[in-house]
Amino acid sequence: MEIFNSCISELEKTLSAAPVRRWDYDPGQCWETTDRSELIMLREAAFELGGSGKPALSYHCFTTDERLVPGDGVRLYGPDICELKADSPFARIVLISTQYVGEDDAAYRALQDIEFNRYHVFPKGYMVRALSEDRREQVRISRGAVKAGISFRTVGNDYIREYKKDPNVRSVQVLFVTDPSVDHAALKKTGKTASDIARSLNTILEGLPTDCDSCGLREICDEVEGMRELHFQRSGKGS
Repeated sequence: MEIFNSCISELEKTLSAAPVRRWDYDPGQCWETTDRSELIMLREAAFELGGSGKPALSYHCFTTDERLVPGDGVRLYGPDICELKADSPFARIVLISTQYVGEDDAAYRALQDIEFNRYHVFPKGYMVRALSEDRREQVRISRGAVKAGISFRTVGNDYIREYKKDPNVRSVQVLFVTDPSVDHAALKKTGKTASDIARSLNTILEGLPTDCDSCGLREICDEVEGMRELHFQRSGKGS
């Protein structure tokens, strides 16, 4: 599954000039979680990641190339939770190296299952509000959690622990971005491409007609290496 590799490369290019903090995954450094989403009222909140109309983004990129996701870890671009004093721009981007999951309907379902694991993570004092259709993820953090020492490192470890329950997952990198100087518009553009790839993959694997001139996903197939080849392989046509 190399069709997301261009997205990963573009993402790394966007973030290359920004200062970064890195932590290897440590299951002993996870934040306390609850068994369901916690309701945090505005009066209880310290601030919101992505609040006040600031950028708020989340998406996933998959690859079978382990060089692009070298081990499990958390990266932070910008201030940590304890360093924030007000609403901040926010992105949570997850890079996942997987076993080869095939190129059939089961492959798309396998990737969906991995991504769905994010809905099983409920850090205490960390309320996520997500709109999957536009990849927006806004987070309200309680004053109590900030006082108790919540951090992106520990929350990131929560996510990694959950993703790695899936037997197809080899390694995970969770990237948090709160630096306002980062080009969040570029991050959003890459996220849209990743989402379009996933949607196109689903279309291809459903075996829909391969009339490129009438297909609404032609642009993404033209841009992303491997998409057109996969399309015609599935349809039994030559390239």
